[in-house]
Amino acid sequence: TAQLALGDALAVALLDARGLRCPEPVMMLHKKVRELAAGDELVIWATDPSTHRDIPKCCQFLGHELLSGEERAPGEYHYRLRKGG
Repeated sequence: TAQLALGDALAVALLDARGLRCPEPVMMLHKKVRELAAGDELVIWATDPSTHRDIPKCCQFLGHELLSGEERAPGEYHYRLRKGG
C-alpha cells in the first residue's frame, strides 16, 4: 500500500492487489480499510475478475461507499471507495 496524490489537495491510500486471487483482494481490502479514518478514500487495483462482484458487496456489507469501479484495461480492475463512519 502507498499514498497516491491526486491533484494538489487530495491524497488517498492505494491497495495493489494485482495478481492475487479470491479471497485475498477482499481480505486485504478489509485489513487496509481498518487503518483508515472515516471519510478517507482507498483506491484498489486488482486483476481477479471476481472483485467485480466481491468489492461492491464488501462495501455494502461494511457500510463503505463505492465511488467507482471499472475495468481500465482488459483484466485490470480499478475501484475507489470512501470509508464509512
